[in-house]
Amino acid sequence: MFADRAKVFIRSGKGGDGHVSFRRELYVPAGGPDGGDGGDGGDVVFVVDEGLNTLNDFRHVRKYCAEDGKEGGKKRQHGASGADVICKVPPGTVIKDFETGKVIMDMSNKTEPVVILKGGHGGNGNMHYATSTMQAPKYAQPGQPAQELYVTLELKVIADVGLVGFPNVGKSTFLSRVTNAKPKIANYHFTTLNPNLGVVDLGDGAGFVIADIPGIIEGASEGVGLGLQFLRHIERTKVLLHIVDGASVEGRDPINDIYAILEELKKYNIEISERPMVIAANKMDAMNDMEKETVIDMLKEEFEPQGMKIFPISAVSGEGVKELLWYVNDLVQNAPQEVIEFEQEYVPTFDFSNDPFTVEVDPENDHTFIVEGPKIEKMLGYTNLESEKGFDFFQRFLKDNGIIDELKAKGIEEGDVVRMYYLEFDYYE
Repeated sequence: MFADRAKVFIRSGKGGDGHVSFRRELYVPAGGPDGGDGGDGGDVVFVVDEGLNTLNDFRHVRKYCAEDGKEGGKKRQHGASGADVICKVPPGTVIKDFETGKVIMDMSNKTEPVVILKGGHGGNGNMHYATSTMQAPKYAQPGQPAQELYVTLELKVIADVGLVGFPNVGKSTFLSRVTNAKPKIANYHFTTLNPNLGVVDLGDGAGFVIADIPGIIEGASEGVGLGLQFLRHIERTKVLLHIVDGASVEGRDPINDIYAILEELKKYNIEISERPMVIAANKMDAMNDMEKETVIDMLKEEFEPQGMKIFPISAVSGEGVKELLWYVNDLVQNAPQEVIEFEQEYVPTFDFSNDPFTVEVDPENDHTFIVEGPKIEKMLGYTNLESEKGFDFFQRFLKDNGIIDELKAKGIEEGDVVRMYYLEFDYYE
């Protein structure tokens, strides 16, 4: 089955934790901290694979997780970085945030790999936390957490020309005549279920790629039937070729059909409805000359003043098809040649505090609270608490970093003791 949409879970690797260790050598009684840094976590990388044309692989594998970084070691040994996870997608794939539906990245014009989620940085080992006042730090920095996200992958077919029209107007027959595509052809009253892609070769290097967009029905822009799934494939096309049943074989009014399709396009995306459009009045072989002339005059009078040229054709006999194709080719050549790309609307951001602290009640004394962690060690190392300015900074630090709030949450009361390594003070509001 043609797969043009998939929901997947992606996760980058967690950074490896920094290591706590101390240099221990003969005749070196106080060698100092030598804990190494953790390795970085792997990235989630998307790559365009020209050999793919569906998202089928993502129907079978729903989770893509990069490898975590390894912990640092003693003797300043750096932990190994985690392996990236590579997601291969077909050209035309758009990556969206599942929750908001906003575009994270359009892979259409990307020739290089794109990192969607960055792996967490490895944490610093305790060798980074030695100061003149704290020469034997017993804390290391943990690695940054992994980043994770549910994303929607949408395949928007890259074609020059989009073939639109109501079901059963002859689009599949037309496509099979003018290209090497082999769509299923039958008298279906619902719709062809898959977008069919074909190449029109006019010789001497002239030609274009055409996509048969499955039959659009009224209400498609609001999700009726499979409308929304198919309308997304029109978004990249440069020219729209609208095929109508000129002979009204099933009693349809071609003018009403054209306006109905135009309305659906406007509702879905106003920009699409403003692209060059050509109208092909099909099934001319089912009418006599007088009926043909009447229908064509009626269509020309209605739509050519709006800039839409009318071509009477027969997809079965080939009547008028060549003239139509050359006209469409000229429109394609005069349209902007770059692939239409959707702008980024959403950048995944993750706020990780990488210098945590802990607040615990002393198990031997309910009125003593112990505050520790790399954040605290670093602050004590560069703050002169004996000066007035230094003590003011110390108080602001406790408040701004949420340490006071955490102490209150643990139940601290006035007169209780707060211990931070070599520092102890009484707590007062």
